[in-house]
Amino acid sequence: MQTMKETLAELVRVYEAAVSTLKADIAAFVDNGTLPPADRRSERAWTYPELRITYRGTELNARASRAFGRLEMAGTYATTVTRPHLFASYLEEQLALIEAEYEVEFEVAPSTQEIPFPYVLEGVSVGTVTPQELASHFPSTELAMIGDEIADGTFLSGEDEPHPLALFDGLRTDFSLARLAHYTGTSPDHCQRFVLFTNYHRYVDEFVDWAGQQIGSDGYVALSGAGGLYLDAPVDNARARLSDTAWRRHQMPAYHLIRKDGSGITLVNIGVGPSNAKTITDHLAVLRPEAWLMIGHCGGLRESQRIGDYVLAHAYLRDDHVLDPVLPPEIPLPAIAEVQLALAQAAEVVSGEGGANLKKRMRTGTIVTTDDRNWELRYTESAKRFSLSRAIGIDMESATISAQGYRFRVPYGTLLCVSDKPLHGELKLPGQANRFYEEAIASHLKIGLITCDLLREQGDRLHSRKLRAFNEPPFR
Repeated sequence: MQTMKETLAELVRVYEAAVSTLKADIAAFVDNGTLPPADRRSERAWTYPELRITYRGTELNARASRAFGRLEMAGTYATTVTRPHLFASYLEEQLALIEAEYEVEFEVAPSTQEIPFPYVLEGVSVGTVTPQELASHFPSTELAMIGDEIADGTFLSGEDEPHPLALFDGLRTDFSLARLAHYTGTSPDHCQRFVLFTNYHRYVDEFVDWAGQQIGSDGYVALSGAGGLYLDAPVDNARARLSDTAWRRHQMPAYHLIRKDGSGITLVNIGVGPSNAKTITDHLAVLRPEAWLMIGHCGGLRESQRIGDYVLAHAYLRDDHVLDPVLPPEIPLPAIAEVQLALAQAAEVVSGEGGANLKKRMRTGTIVTTDDRNWELRYTESAKRFSLSRAIGIDMESATISAQGYRFRVPYGTLLCVSDKPLHGELKLPGQANRFYEEAIASHLKIGLITCDLLREQGDRLHSRKLRAFNEPPFR
């Protein structure tokens, strides 16, 4: 019977053997037209490893209170795995919890799910050979085989098939890892488990300057970013190292303040709109973040608000529409208490105020997220809806990010800063905007950073059971 450590080692061995074989076969075809051996597919030589856990119903010391790492019924659980080195700490954590609390058997073997050739081409020169030629002889990306049926609760396993072990299989994960590199301009290996999203580049400047000073302290070892930014020693004014081409080359540039254990902070500038917000969270979700937070700007909807005030979202009016087919807007998004408390505590620390004084600066309430950048032009149609929802702010990303957190079981939260009050005649005029940005961004970002520290201290208590479905895969 394999131990957890032996299982992890076998995952690495099977995966690396498959990748090595596929690379070698591609290279032989590119170099001299040699076709791969006919038995490669029948022998499963190009497939992801499958991790299986067999549970016959004997508990050792199961914790009923934890939200994950639980086996609800006897049977076999399985998933395919890619990049086991990248996911080593995650896999070790999940398997260790199960091994400690249930009598189980671990097994690793080649699966029937083939690794598409585009995911192994790093270091392989294809010369003038076209993707179509490669697809004629090697596994290619079949989009019909990639989906979120497990996360969305629409997956149906056959009578003799195993239960899902994880939300994402190897194929879905590789698809997203490739997209992450494309959209963010950085390696997925550098992504950290606490993620901040923003919708303004000025937050990037502030984050990069702060992050450059943290290297070598508090466990931070490097700063990586779009456009080739990489610092492994502390520097001042790190924003001067940013590439001006990052925005032209990458849709949603990312910047990672790295810890060796992956518990650092990633900042992604997602720009404006719910489509970007959905896109990036679709792909970051496969890395199983500990939490993600929206730290951006919103329009204030109440006369009593002032520019520069904070809005802590405890509910969302979802007019973004991009997730309606998979998560209908009538499904409520619960506030995650652990995240809400951490955001409020961080706001107290940064502002130096608490209680009634903090309430003068920070309102808690409903955020409207719209997919219409010019929603003001339809205000007469939406005014009643906004009023009925008791909304206090409006943006184009927050509800999408929170809905994706709910959908993919990633703790989420939103703290926005009021940048204008379009319904009350306070618009973002050029001079006013500059003053607001200069005064508000540093403190707003600092709240997000302190929140990440507070959430990191919570460990698995952060993962609320309210994010778990009735029939949930064991892995977080």
